[in-house]
Amino acid sequence: MAFHEVRFPDNISRGARGGPERRTQIVELASGDEERNASWANSRRRYDVAYGIRRADDLAAVVAFFEARNGRLHGFRFKDWGDHKSSLPSQAVAPTDQAIATGDGTTTAFQLVKRYASGAQSWTRAIAKPVAGTVRTALGGVEQPSGWSVDTATGIVTFSAAPGSGVAITAGFEFDVPVRFDTDALDVTLDLERLGSITSIPLLELRR
Repeated sequence: MAFHEVRFPDNISRGARGGPERRTQIVELASGDEERNASWANSRRRYDVAYGIRRADDLAAVVAFFEARNGRLHGFRFKDWGDHKSSLPSQAVAPTDQAIATGDGTTTAFQLVKRYASGAQSWTRAIAKPVAGTVRTALGGVEQPSGWSVDTATGIVTFSAAPGSGVAITAGFEFDVPVRFDTDALDVTLDLERLGSITSIPLLELRR
């Protein structure tokens, strides 16, 4: 089992369906009230990329990609066109998009994260697969063009010198979702024109 640092074809992922999934247990009481409990602390994303196949060449590309990953065995990158950057969809990535930590004068390595907020509630998502060349950082609101590096396989940003105590550390970036195929079989149907189609190609987000 390994993770392949290769992205699923963008022209096919653009037509995919899917998004975040939560797992909640609900128990209905005799009174008619209910009790709810979150089984998962974090969401997990599911996609179906069959909807992005429009040509015979797309079908061939998916089959080749599936075979190279050995079905469900190896993970890979996937671009979620509805949620693939630190900023709003209509805005460009900026180094102050996401607060990732506060300096303590000692720590030099920080995990990229993205926060989802609504009202007083929020959820923080660790970003493990930033896109190379898109990450920007800032200390105290001032962009840092150098003095740091990012591991695009883990999403860890490392500064050459520890940010000072109390300094806000922010970042902006584009990112992929680590996924795997959620099937070991592709059910390919060839029509009269031999264009071909696949009923369903499910993908499942990988958790660390």
